[in-house]
Formats: sequence, structure tokens, C-alpha cells
Amino acid sequence: MKDTKHPSPVIIEQAALTLVGLQATMSLSHNTTMQLWQTFGPLRKTILNKSNGGSYSVQCYADDFMTTPFTPETKFVKWAAVAVTTENDIPNQLEVLKIPKGKWAVFPYKGTTRDFGVFAQYIYSQWLPNSRYQLDHRPHYEFMPEDYLGPNNPQSEEEVWIPIK
Repeated sequence: MKDTKHPSPVIIEQAALTLVGLQATMSLSHNTTMQLWQTFGPLRKTILNKSNGGSYSVQCYADDFMTTPFTPETKFVKWAAVAVTTENDIPNQLEVLKIPKGKWAVFPYKGTTRDFGVFAQYIYSQWLPNSRYQLDHRPHYEFMPEDYLGPNNPQSEEEVWIPIK
């Protein structure tokens, strides 16, 4: 589907990922993402076996995601994490999240978190229903490279990974 306002995704087969980080249950109306990342930031430096310099913002939704209305009160689990090469020597305060291998629609996103909702709505209400793919039940995530400029910088660039089948 060609859309001049929104970039097309690249379809990627991704190997399983092992992430280490912190998690919190939240909703859009009770969003604690900033606090999660502020807590994770200092702990991130204690992880010795990082596999790249980027960070992962992961959302784990209920099994009925996209089959029941997603409202501002819908709860989900959010992770602030980094990829690791091994689960050895993980600091005690952190947890492991394994993301299974699979197929992903990877969208480039440039902008602030304030504008992200419109972009996400396009993916789920326009691109996905008009694509040949279906949503798969695996975590969704954003990958922020090491030189990520921050959530409020309009020049910030990240990748949005949507699990598909």
C-alpha cells in the first residue's frame, strides 16, 4: 500500500532476541513510561554483555489485542531494555525477556512521542488491514539506536517493529 505521508515497512525475518531490563504494567491513561526509563537508565550501565548500543521499548499486549477495543484504560506490560549476548551476569534488579523469532513489519519513525499515536493508529487501522499480513501475538517494540536524540526531539529516529504472520 503506497502512502506518501507514512513510510512503507520493510518485512524482516528476525532471530530470537534476549533482552534485559525492567517492566511495568500500565495503560495510556496511566502511562509510567518516563519513570520506567528513568529507573532503568542507571541500571543499563551495569549490564556488561550488551549486544548492541541501542535500547528497546517493548509492549506486551493481551491475547485479545486488536480483537477487542483498545482504550486509554487497556493495560499492557512495557519494558525498558537492551539486547544481550548471554543471560550470564545479569544484575539482580533486572529481568530477562525473550522475544521469539518471527516475521516483523519494521517502520521507520521520526518525531516525538507526542506525535507517535497518530503514526501507530495508521499502522493498526490502515496499513495492517490493507496488507496481506495479520498481527501475530508476540511483543511489539521500538528500537532506539545508540545516538537516539530523546522522546521530545522532533529529529529523533527509531524503528517500530510490529509482529506479523
